[in-house]
Amino acid sequence: MNPAAAVAEAGMPAKAAGTGQGKAAMPLQNRVDPFGAIHAVPERGLFTGNRGVIHDPDTRTLLKRRWTLPAWIICQCEFQGRKREPMGRNGPGGKAGWTELFFLDEVTALAAGHRPCFFCRRERARDFVGRFGAAFAIETPRAPMLDARLHKERAASGGQAAEIAAADLPGLPDGAMVADGRETYALRAGTALPWSFAGYGAPLGFEAFSGRPLRLLTPATTLAVLGQGYAPVWHSSAGT
Repeated sequence: MNPAAAVAEAGMPAKAAGTGQGKAAMPLQNRVDPFGAIHAVPERGLFTGNRGVIHDPDTRTLLKRRWTLPAWIICQCEFQGRKREPMGRNGPGGKAGWTELFFLDEVTALAAGHRPCFFCRRERARDFVGRFGAAFAIETPRAPMLDARLHKERAASGGQAAEIAAADLPGLPDGAMVADGRETYALRAGTALPWSFAGYGAPLGFEAFSGRPLRLLTPATTLAVLGQGYAPVWHSSAGT
């Protein structure tokens, strides 16, 4: 892949790519944190995804709206050799097309209120929706049912993060994410992993949060799916 293509795929303007001369490329505002907020940082992450069309393809900047659809999905970064220019004109007839967002890993994307895509991650999506049905005793679960619930629950679309205490952490499933102020943590194997766009930090014991108010970021519906055994993909920095 040539330098311009590599930078464009990573979500930076291709015209700024080069061989070390001139100004460094500025990252696009398309990286999502566990709160569901969208930032301009260099790290790309393991997954892409979208919430519909929320960018101006001429300026490659976000519009004021942060979603156009209740279906917020998690997609593969590579699928069937397809190429897109992030925040460019990738739709039919030169239209904008959906806005590419990027996540550190699936755990982060789930906390932000996204769920697996049925097009590029079909088996994972079927597994997720199936466990959603099992969690809520729905005989024939469908993605729109799931999306409607998530749209009411996730913080970035107006949901309220539940307040919890350190004593509640052992009862949460692996892959749940919590916040201590603006700092966020992913729960795994009885520990809390500090989150950043670059990866996870050294694990902390739950006792480190004693007496500190916490907020539960992962939507309640997704927590129920995790509780049914859905195993999200973790960034390598989380360990094995």
